[in-house]
Amino acid sequence: MVTGEPVPVEVGVGDDVVGATLNTNGSLVVEASAVGSDTMLAQVTELVEQAQGSKADVQRLADRVAGVFVPIVLVIALGTLLSWFLTGHSAQDAFTASVAVLIIACPCALGLATPMGIMVGTGRGAQMGVIIKGGEILEDTRAVDAIVLDKTGTITEGSMSVSGTTHAFGGSDPSRLLSLAAALEGHSEHPVAAAIARAAEPAGEVTGFENHPGIGVTGTIRTRGEPGSEEIRAGVGRRSLFSHVPEELEAAASQDESRGATVVFVGVEEGTGGLVALGAVAVSDTVKATSPAAVDAFHDQGLEVTMLTGDNRRAAESVGEAVGVDRGVAEVLPAAKAE
Repeated sequence: MVTGEPVPVEVGVGDDVVGATLNTNGSLVVEASAVGSDTMLAQVTELVEQAQGSKADVQRLADRVAGVFVPIVLVIALGTLLSWFLTGHSAQDAFTASVAVLIIACPCALGLATPMGIMVGTGRGAQMGVIIKGGEILEDTRAVDAIVLDKTGTITEGSMSVSGTTHAFGGSDPSRLLSLAAALEGHSEHPVAAAIARAAEPAGEVTGFENHPGIGVTGTIRTRGEPGSEEIRAGVGRRSLFSHVPEELEAAASQDESRGATVVFVGVEEGTGGLVALGAVAVSDTVKATSPAAVDAFHDQGLEVTMLTGDNRRAAESVGEAVGVDRGVAEVLPAAKAE
């Protein structure tokens, strides 16, 4: 939830975890080291509250003017009341004239409308996912010459999907390998598995499904809709799940990984020699179709565009090149992003 990595990160004993982050595999025993106002969510909430209570420069100016202006207006209103009395007008007319002075002279537009506008604007912004630090920040935007963008969910879609084609080895059919992978991954809750399951129609029914945390999944697939359907023992996962991964497949996978994609291998069991990898599927967080144009628009305004992300360096470089940012900084935690 915090680091911006679309691919789950393995944690072990002693590692920090953030509340509201999803645990995809296994079980965790955690110690609450921060509760209530000390949690990260509470800090974000406090930031919004501080923004709503902040004063813009024009409001501070209005407050200073009001400190002098209001007493003067009160004196003028009192003088109006007395002068109307002394010139023979009725008490009602004198009071009406005095109140008219107060109403017309009251600096409501600056004293009330400005803080109300800031409160409504920052609140509406928070509902839309935009956190505005304060009214003075809104005023300062006219002097901005650089902009910093987060990667996951801002420049990218924030969800995994199969990118490119499935690499196949030894004459295997890429689409069939993807269908085998989809059949197995349909039984897993892992985000990478969900992306593969959405990418193709499953090859058949799965029995004997096994999840190997941090490594992959295996199972027996009974193919369907074909004469002479068969049962295939298959697996999808990391290199360590397979007894053999061809060098050509390794090279293709390394190329995909160099551009920041997550690669999972697909293979079948051959005899008693274990699982043999026959293909590889690249999965990544795809760039939004509108992101390159948005970055170009910032450049047209003379802004320097920097991308910050908690994701790994290779993924950051790939996305940065795709959209044309001026600078990309990877593996940055939220506090370090502010620094």
